[in-house]
Amino acid sequence: MNLEQELNEITGRMFGKNIAACSTPLLYNALMVLAKERMSAHPVIKGDRKLYYISMEFLIGKLLSNNLINLGLYDEVKEVLKENGHTLSEIEEHEPEPSLGNGGLGRLAACFLDSIATLGLPGDGIGLNYHFGLFKQVFKDNLQKAEKNDWIEHDSWLNMTDTSFTVEFGKGKVVSKLYDMDVIGYKAGKNKLHLFDIESIDEELVEDGIDFDKEDIEHNLTLFLYPDDSDKAGNLLRIYQEYFMVSNGAQLILKEEKALGHDLHKLNEHVAIQINDTHPTMVIPELIRLLTENEGLAMDEAIDIVSRTCAYTNHTILAEALEKWPLEYLEEVVPQLVPIIKELDARVKKSYKDKTVHIIDKDKKVHMAHIDIHYGYSVNGVAAIHTEILKNTELNNFYKLYPEKFNNKTNGITFRRWLLSCNHELADFLSETIGDGFKSEANELEKLLKFENDENVLNRLEEIKRTKKEEVSAYIKEKEGVELNPDSIFDIQVKRLHEYKRQQMNALYIIHKYLEIKGGKKPVRPITFIFGAKAAPAYVIAQDIIHLILVLEKIVNNDPDVNKYMKVLMVENYNVAYAEKLIPACDISEQISLASKEASGTGNMKFMLNGAVTLGTSDGANVEIHELVGDDNIYIFGEKADTVIKHYEKADYVSKDYYEKSPVIKEAVDFIVGNQALKVGHKENLRRLHKELLNKDWFMTLLDLEDYIKVKDKVFSDYEDRLKWKKMMLNNIAKAGFFSSDRTIEEYNRDIWKLR
Repeated sequence: MNLEQELNEITGRMFGKNIAACSTPLLYNALMVLAKERMSAHPVIKGDRKLYYISMEFLIGKLLSNNLINLGLYDEVKEVLKENGHTLSEIEEHEPEPSLGNGGLGRLAACFLDSIATLGLPGDGIGLNYHFGLFKQVFKDNLQKAEKNDWIEHDSWLNMTDTSFTVEFGKGKVVSKLYDMDVIGYKAGKNKLHLFDIESIDEELVEDGIDFDKEDIEHNLTLFLYPDDSDKAGNLLRIYQEYFMVSNGAQLILKEEKALGHDLHKLNEHVAIQINDTHPTMVIPELIRLLTENEGLAMDEAIDIVSRTCAYTNHTILAEALEKWPLEYLEEVVPQLVPIIKELDARVKKSYKDKTVHIIDKDKKVHMAHIDIHYGYSVNGVAAIHTEILKNTELNNFYKLYPEKFNNKTNGITFRRWLLSCNHELADFLSETIGDGFKSEANELEKLLKFENDENVLNRLEEIKRTKKEEVSAYIKEKEGVELNPDSIFDIQVKRLHEYKRQQMNALYIIHKYLEIKGGKKPVRPITFIFGAKAAPAYVIAQDIIHLILVLEKIVNNDPDVNKYMKVLMVENYNVAYAEKLIPACDISEQISLASKEASGTGNMKFMLNGAVTLGTSDGANVEIHELVGDDNIYIFGEKADTVIKHYEKADYVSKDYYEKSPVIKEAVDFIVGNQALKVGHKENLRRLHKELLNKDWFMTLLDLEDYIKVKDKVFSDYEDRLKWKKMMLNNIAKAGFFSSDRTIEEYNRDIWKLR
């Protein structure tokens, strides 16, 4: 049976129709069944040692195209649909996006699962099955509003299993149910993403927006990712969620090990657990508890085994992201873990007098990262500069104790999604030009370098970029009602909204450029500034930055003197599907975090792979991009990480000094509370942001603003040297191979997991 016959058999069986007669929703369901049936025939990857990757987030994106590509079916399905009067792109658009993650942390976890399966390594993900995810972002009155993101349909990629565990809390208990998703490797076997839910979930608990009773744990536990933790109830709910995840995960791991007949006294020989950031830290005391209470191991042996089983990935140096829970909260939620945590702390205190490495501090707060470092066998950062900062400053006290544990694993992205799936034109052209090898060996992209002076190749890259800009412009016109000019420069900053990522600095540049145009200084070519970002509902200043960008969008786009030269757009509800459209269309990739604050970034890699040129600070993986492409193919500005760290140490950065010394900075900052902005925006939001920039500016926006303006103006100027720019595009694509998540996973396996 050929593929067309197989698909017709499925549509006939399910709907009594052939392919041609089916609607888009019916074809989506039929293709999902086709992919699931094909995946079910693929072998589960097995080995004597298995990885469990535990993460609060798996931002997996839409799965149909990715699964078809990894199954080797994409082109054939596309052709069959075309012959029957349908397009795969319409069907892709119909698919809901799983709302199981937020930002880079979750997207990285998804890329890693793809690469683990592609490399034939036995490794499953463990997370939670959030019903409404983070939230659906809508803009009303130039403000972000949050609504529930109801993504789970009756027919989905989730496979319900008969696996269930009881999880006990200080007050009551819940019964879990497990849903699995198959994770298929590229022309390889499959692993699983295990997503735990509760039997008693009640979606009706959510009333207006995303408000719900945070204390009704029995009914709310898996409703939302990162529920608002600005009050005690929110903090407790986070702890409930984290413990629910790791308790289920630990029980599943031990169940699977017993089923395989493995000796739990040798757990570390058969299992590696990767703790993705501090959220899953409680897996360490929970495993110790289960091994001692249920399996009869002595405390010393259980601690030793778990310490040789668990490894920790640090994703940030931001203090607020390294979780510290009040001991009394843990006593309320997970009293059964508290004696173990106290025992772990007592052992640390007995060995080390340095209070900065203790687990429970003088204020009775439990430092989760300290548990991971003391009682795990590996600690890794996610970019070269990030790991060095951890070793030399942020975690230096631990590095002195355990130098052998620290290692770097620079992040990566899966090229299956971020090139083959989202940019078919570029992927096909690369295949024609350098062969198909890059699809499985990303470093083969370097073969493109020999075409650096080939006019036909350079022109084709430019044509593909123009095509992607036309496509996303048409999509945005339909979705956002905003008309973009595909001949303009597309300057794009899409990522989570946080002050350290400095969307506010980009906004200040836009104000500066707007005022220049009003003053008669017109750009040579129109510029389109595109943003996409969600702000955490409790993060007030981040919400104010979104408000400013939306205010600027109204001011700029409605000004007839300016809108022919520049446009501003903040896309609504930015997600993976939106990223897949925006990234291939980007000319300038904005990676402008304050040096030392972005652990790695992965958006920078996706943009680079698709031929965008980076404008960024010497931060995160920008440093490695810079090393790979050289000075001529990237734009770097701003103070270096060591300078920034010294400012924090000395507490000598005063934003008002920069404001008062620079007319350019003063003019841009004051525009925020000027008549034009106040006429469109809300006084409270704009004044609060203005005050923040002048009196605090914790992430040093004004420190780098003038250099940012200078270098960004040079980028726009250089764009007009089309030959130079096309060569920069080519160099970035050619050097992107290093950032394949396949390479990252090979390094994790070589140095940490040692899977067989």
